[in-house]
Amino acid sequence: MGFPISFTARAQRFKVCNPLISHRHRDLEERVIRMPAEWGGVVPTEAFLEAGRKIVDEASKAKIPLRLIGGVAIRVHSGNFAEFAKRLSRLGPGEQEYTDLDFVSYSKFRDAVRKFFESSGYRKRRTTLSSAATQRQIYFHPDGWFYADVFFDKLLAANHPIDFRGRLELDLPTICLTDLLLEKLQIVSFSEKDLKDTLLLLRAHAMSEGQAPESIDARYIATLLARDWGFWYTVTTNLRGLQKAALETPSLQEAEKSDITSKIDRLLEVIESEPRTSGWKMRSIVGAKKRWYNPVETSETVGEFGIWKL
Repeated sequence: MGFPISFTARAQRFKVCNPLISHRHRDLEERVIRMPAEWGGVVPTEAFLEAGRKIVDEASKAKIPLRLIGGVAIRVHSGNFAEFAKRLSRLGPGEQEYTDLDFVSYSKFRDAVRKFFESSGYRKRRTTLSSAATQRQIYFHPDGWFYADVFFDKLLAANHPIDFRGRLELDLPTICLTDLLLEKLQIVSFSEKDLKDTLLLLRAHAMSEGQAPESIDARYIATLLARDWGFWYTVTTNLRGLQKAALETPSLQEAEKSDITSKIDRLLEVIESEPRTSGWKMRSIVGAKKRWYNPVETSETVGEFGIWKL
C-alpha cells in the first residue's frame, strides 16, 4: 500500500515590519497585529505553548472543560523532549512553527466558551455565526498573534471524524495521548509538520494496552479501527509510512529510530489482533476502489466558515 504523506510544508508566518500593522482578510474583517519588535514578525513557539496552557487553566477555573488539540497540544504534552522537537525543526529555521491554537469542548458549554473567550479579550469571527457554528467557533487573539479554533464534541473537519464525548476528562491540559495520535493518523495526506508532530508524540510517550499515565492506549485504537475499514486503512497505511520516514529522517539518532519503529510495530500488532466486525469485513471487499474517507473543509464538515477563507 502507498503512503499518503506528501512533504509539502509551507512557511506560515506573519510578515510584520513594524510593531503595529493592520491586515484585511477576505471576509472584510480587519485584524490588527501587535507584537514586540524583537520578535521580528514571528510569534515564538513558547508564546503558543504558554497561551495554550493559560487558556485551558483559566477555563478550568471557570468550570469549562476545554482541552488543547493539534500540534501545539503535542508539543505541550512532550515537554521533556523539547530538544528532540527542536532538532526535528517543524517548519525549518526561522519559520513560525504554529499559526493557531486548537481546542475542543462539549457542546453544552458552547455559550460558556463564547463568554469565556470574549471576556478574555478575544474577538469572535462573525462568519462563524451560522448553523455550522454549533460545531466550531473561531476567535482572534487580542493582539492578533493567532486565532483560536474551538470544536465541540467531535472533530468533524477531518478525513475520519474523532469523537471526544466523555473523553476530555482523561487528561489536562490536552486531550489524551491516544486521541492526539488518532487526530494525526486520521489524516489521509500528511504534511511535513504532521509527520514531525507524530514522530515527536511517539518518541515522547510509551505504548500500552489500556489507559496508563503518559501512554498511548493501543487497544482503544484497535477497537475503533476494527469497526471501520476506512479508518483502519488510513491509520495502518500511515503507520507503515511513518516507520519508513523515521528510518530516513537524518536528524534522528539510531536509538530514536529504533524506539519509534518498535512502538509502531507494537501498535500494528495490537491492531491486527483485534477481531473485525462484519461491517469492517464487508467494506474491506470493496477496498480502496471506493473513497474510504471524508473530504476535509466542505460545507458538510465546517459550513461556510472554513479556516482556509481567512
